[in-house]
Amino acid sequence: MRYRTLGSTGVQVSSLCLGTMMFGRWGNPDHTDSIGVIRTALDAGVNIIDTADVYSGGESEIIVGKALAGRRDEVVLATKVSSPMSPGLNERGASRRWIVRACEESLRRLGTDHIDLYQVHRPDPATDVDETLGALSDLVRAGKIRYAGSSTFSPSAIVQARWTAERRQREHFVCEQPPYSLLTRGVEADVLPTCETYGMGVLTWSPLAGGWLSGRWRRDAGAPSSHRTRTMPFRTTSAHYDPDVPANRTKLDAATELAGIADEAGLTLIELALAFVTTHPAVSAAVIGPRTAEHLHGQVRAADIDLEPAVLDRIDRVVAPGVDLNPDDTGYGAAVLTDPRRRRRAASR
Repeated sequence: MRYRTLGSTGVQVSSLCLGTMMFGRWGNPDHTDSIGVIRTALDAGVNIIDTADVYSGGESEIIVGKALAGRRDEVVLATKVSSPMSPGLNERGASRRWIVRACEESLRRLGTDHIDLYQVHRPDPATDVDETLGALSDLVRAGKIRYAGSSTFSPSAIVQARWTAERRQREHFVCEQPPYSLLTRGVEADVLPTCETYGMGVLTWSPLAGGWLSGRWRRDAGAPSSHRTRTMPFRTTSAHYDPDVPANRTKLDAATELAGIADEAGLTLIELALAFVTTHPAVSAAVIGPRTAEHLHGQVRAADIDLEPAVLDRIDRVVAPGVDLNPDDTGYGAAVLTDPRRRRRAASR
């Protein structure tokens, strides 16, 4: 396993980060089995674990807490806040009121007295970023979190948060977690360079493009059943997986070509995909999301793979740098675009 510095923090993290979204009712409901996967990852050299309060309604954090009993100090532990945890209007978002309460609940579920990296899961347009950073700064000073981070923030949101932190003397985000894969390369154009400019670490989510780069999706082979579409409430089949959607047909063609490149390089498509993501100089670690021990073993092998420039050049010819084949896969959804009221002047009376 290889290790890298998380941005400018000085903290060393493995190039593969264990994501735990698939532990609990969204993926593997067997706690004992899930705990075994986590401990196997630790034994393989993985030293950073990423979860979120929303994953399986908090169940993922409980599983992680059980798995880390007696091994907490070995791990850089990351979790997230802001996604809805109930129908309650104030049990979501990035307000001081919710962040402080959500942090306490995550600490309880994780069975720890501190979180190493506490990330805002998505930007909250209803909350002043100064309020968010103020609450996170207080949690740092209270010793309940060590660092604050962001997830799926646009470049402008990253810059705004950094400017606010400097002007208001707040803790700044030390890490960003964007989507990045062979099929979703938009962050290469601006997010990753922005993170490099500010010395931020980068943990990339969905390096296997939500399963499209698992090797199961091939042209003319029919669409395999996706575990995610059956168990995850926020996944929409048509947007992400329906092969009749033109953007998804493009993904299918690209995945088939990329599988051929992997075969010729003596790699699995999974190994090619993970090695590609960790090749980018801005990336600290790729977040892998195994559901079983078999999935884990197929992914950790990628940690020691270096891709030759000729292979990277062939990849660029299949999916051009900075291109997202299906924008719906990126997780970005600007309120100014999705809410018509934000972009249409009200009629004068």
